[in-house]
Formats: sequence, C-alpha cells, structure tokens
Amino acid sequence: MGDAEIIPIGTRGRPGRGSGTDRPSSAARGLAPGARPRPAPDQDQDQDERPPEPGPGDGSAAPPPEPAAEPPAAPATTRERSPLGGVSTTEWLAAFQHAARELFGDDWEPQLARFLAFLRRRITGDYVVDDYGFDPEVTERFLMTALRPIAQRWFRIELRGADNIPDEGGALVVSNHSGTVPMDGLMTMLTVHDATGRHLRPLGADLVFELPVVGSLARRSGATLACQEDAERMLAGGELVGVWPEGFKGIGKPYSERYKLQRFGRGGFVSAALRTGVPIVPLAVVGAEEIYPLIGNVPALARLLGAPYVPITPFFPWLGPLGLVPLPSKWLLELGEPIRTDEYEAGAADDPMLVFNVTDQVRETIQQTLYRLLMQRESVFRGRPRPE
Repeated sequence: MGDAEIIPIGTRGRPGRGSGTDRPSSAARGLAPGARPRPAPDQDQDQDERPPEPGPGDGSAAPPPEPAAEPPAAPATTRERSPLGGVSTTEWLAAFQHAARELFGDDWEPQLARFLAFLRRRITGDYVVDDYGFDPEVTERFLMTALRPIAQRWFRIELRGADNIPDEGGALVVSNHSGTVPMDGLMTMLTVHDATGRHLRPLGADLVFELPVVGSLARRSGATLACQEDAERMLAGGELVGVWPEGFKGIGKPYSERYKLQRFGRGGFVSAALRTGVPIVPLAVVGAEEIYPLIGNVPALARLLGAPYVPITPFFPWLGPLGLVPLPSKWLLELGEPIRTDEYEAGAADDPMLVFNVTDQVRETIQQTLYRLLMQRESVFRGRPRPE
C-alpha cells in the first residue's frame, strides 16, 4: 500500500470536478470572495451543459458584483387593541359614576370615602376594642346593617317602652328566650340600639364561644360569657347588659309549651344587679316562638354532637336548606318599668330569699306581659312594616 495512488473523492482523479479541464469548475469559482451568486439553472438545461463563465484563465475580467437588492417592506400590521377596548378614560369614569349612582344613590361618593377610611383604620390598627373584645365599628357597619332589613321587613318588629332604658349608666335587661334558634337575642340587640342609641351587651352560654366563627363574631358584637364576674364588671362600668335566664330550656321547648316561661335559674343575674345597684328592666318578646315551631327532637344525635338538642320542625330537615328560613311572624317587644335595686341594704345579694323573691318578681312581670301582648296580637303573621 506504500505506492498506492491517492485519488480525490468525487473527481474521478481529474481536476475541474469532472469537466476534463485544468480550470476550476463554476461551482468552485462561486465560492470565491466577492463572486456573483450563480443563477439557478433552467429546468430544461442540465447543469453540466451550461457554457462556462469567463474567468481569470480566459483573459477577461469578471463583471463587478451587482448591489444586493433591498428586502421588501414588511406588510402593514393592524393597530394593537387598547386595554380599555377603545373607550376613553373619561367615558369609563362616567359609566362607573352612573352605575354607582344607580346602586347606592346620589351620596355614593361619601359612602365610598367612609368605606375606604374604614379599610385604612382596619389595616393600620387604628380602632378601639374593649377588654371583652367588643368592636362597635364592626358591629354597627356590618352586623346591624345585615340584621336591620330582617328586623324591619321580615319580622316587622315593634318596640314599646324604649324610654324605660336609662340614657346612661348600667342597667340589666332580662328577657324571655324562644325560637329554637336564638335569633331573639340578635333582634333585641338591634332594636334596642336603634331606639336608644345604646349597645346591649348580651351574656352568652359557653357553647356560643366554643363555636369557631360564631364565638369570634359574638365577642366582636359585644357578647361575653354569662358568668358572675363579667356581669358585675360590665354593670359597674355603666354598660347596658342583656340576659336570657331560661337558656337552652327556653329556646328548645316544644311548640305546645310556647310562651310558658321556664325556670330562671338560681337568680345569678339578680345578685349581679344587687351588688352593682343597677335597675332591672324586664323585656317580653312575642313572635319569636313561631319562626321555627319545634315539634320534635333527636336526643341521641344531640348527645353525639354535643348539642343541647337537634330540632325537628315542620320544614326541617324535610326541605333541606329551605327549612332553615324562619317564618315571617310579627314581633312585639315591650320593655317594662325598671325594678330598682339601689334601695336594698348592703349585702342584700348574699340573702338567698331576697334574691329568690326578686327573681320571681321579674319572671312574673315578663309572664304577665306575654299574656297581655298575645291578647293584643291580631294574628301570628299579620302586621305592617315599621316605618323607616
């Protein structure tokens, strides 16, 4: 293999890439710098049959390269669509103002300003919460705003004797309890506030504050645990406190026993009033018994859930979520004449007989007022909405 002849690949041993001449082929000349691009061959003429181009070996100079043609202009594109959809900012603002005026009235701008100021205060922490967790701003702006149409349009609540609530200082409002679901407490809070401007601070059972969302909302709306210490502190601090001594026995009693007061406990609310010397204002509520008529109970399920009772009404659970809608009964609330406690001697709260007698007096006053209101009521569902 030492004497083997080296043959270039693709040329069959002849220079000129098979042209049979010593001159380089046109393809090789096209690779030289500054060479003119070779035109594409015609389909009817073979590449090898084209006449050779003049080159340096022919004695003629190669023609100068032609200037490159400018690329064609790009076709005109459509204008991109504006994020506002082609509508001017002024037109959008005018449409927004018109929609806000239709929804919220002509004073929508002050309302929006107040709402933004509220958000700023909540974000920066510039708001007041007392020792019990009461947030008056949230209570008035959200809770009472949501409850007010229900009280005025659905239950058409009528309040009597609002002047029996003192304008200032501590007082204890004692009411009957009914309705299967304790909506009477919420309606009483709203109605007393709208009539007197004072916040009624309810005393709630342990179960209320054990619920995840309900407990936090109850604290923010002014409720606190129904214990002797908290009741006395609030009354001594000049708060208007509400208590429902019947407890779950009152709201969970059968419909056949409606408007018959259950036992008022051991009179702890009376002891708190005697120690602080605040008046006791009896309250009778008619209409709450009919919103969820209780016709049955499931004690085994109630024990399993840890609830005081599992109600069965004519509509629940048969109609599912629709059974939770309360019936639109007509409500009458009457605040009785205050029972003074500041006239008793010091240490009267430690006298069991005195506490029992005052408790029985409050209970009997509420019971007789219920009977009288029932006689005055024309119908369970009859009544006109309270004027705004």
